[in-house]
Amino acid sequence: MTISTDAVKAALAQLTDPVTGTDYVSGKMFKGAETDAEGNVTVNIELGYPAKNRAQAVGEAVAKAVQAAGAGSVEVNVTQNIIAHKVQGTLRVLPGVKNIIAVSSGKGGVGKSTVSANLALALAHEGARVGVLDADIYGPSQPKMLGATGPLMSVDGKSIEPLESLGLQINSVGFMVDEDEPMIWRGPMAAGALEQLIKETNWHDLDYLIVDMPPGTGDIQLTLSQQVPLTGAVVVTTPQDIALIDAKKGLRMFQKVNVPILGLVENMSVFICPHCGQVEHIFGEGGAKRMSEQYGVPLLGELPLASKIREQADGGRPTVAAEPESREAQMYIDMAMKVAGAVARLGKDYSAKMPGIRVVND
Repeated sequence: MTISTDAVKAALAQLTDPVTGTDYVSGKMFKGAETDAEGNVTVNIELGYPAKNRAQAVGEAVAKAVQAAGAGSVEVNVTQNIIAHKVQGTLRVLPGVKNIIAVSSGKGGVGKSTVSANLALALAHEGARVGVLDADIYGPSQPKMLGATGPLMSVDGKSIEPLESLGLQINSVGFMVDEDEPMIWRGPMAAGALEQLIKETNWHDLDYLIVDMPPGTGDIQLTLSQQVPLTGAVVVTTPQDIALIDAKKGLRMFQKVNVPILGLVENMSVFICPHCGQVEHIFGEGGAKRMSEQYGVPLLGELPLASKIREQADGGRPTVAAEPESREAQMYIDMAMKVAGAVARLGKDYSAKMPGIRVVND
């Protein structure tokens, strides 16, 4: 029995990808099929998200759907191709960086830096090339958290080479000053320095650059959201009402400058006693879920309050790097794949293909 390419396409139009939440045809992941007279089929699938640990399951699901449509043997080729997606306004994607994701909180002390580090590590664990920019000028924590130490170097005398640690490319003002040295800069000066830091770092072929934003909605945050080509933003909060107030301000700031909100993360959501197993909602319950419903943005994950997560971050090996098979690491990985799926659903970037315009005086 033979099966047509149209029949294969029709079958995959009914199959939903578990990461993007779209079918393989409308999501443009189906890249064609070849059939022979015996009904054998070769299907080509291209995923727009990190697929190192997902490709086999996707291939099996696709094969099963095509076989159910009447194919004989089915071979599925699953590849990964993370592309650059549209950014805000008329900005152009940075050289060497396909997608920039801002991680914001609006308020300090909610664990945003820990979430940023584990988000980056989780995306890398799943097969992406990832960088981290520590944008918290006044309180840089990523060098210690990711076990990275300076000094920074320049090969061409113009751009800064990022440091590498735990499989990530990293840059931070923390590499330029002593750990106990305060940054006594006014807002515009700090914002300008940060813009220079992100644009003059020689990032090497990154699929994602995670920007650990400083708390608040002041000069630095506004400069980043207006001058840096952001693919999307992730907002971190705790369930506590006080944290939610500021998280809402951060979310609204991104909306006003047309940066897509990829989702919310509720950190320190629940504490489970390691001795008796009792569950305590120390900072309240369901705050991010209510905020998600209010603003129509997805809830990416509810992460636990656990001393182990803090200890691993303080030790320079955050949870995903220290114990990638642990329950806590899997929660970060699930969150990261929801972020990657949200990015993959966004429109493609065409700014790199747009011709430049130059006025020449004769």
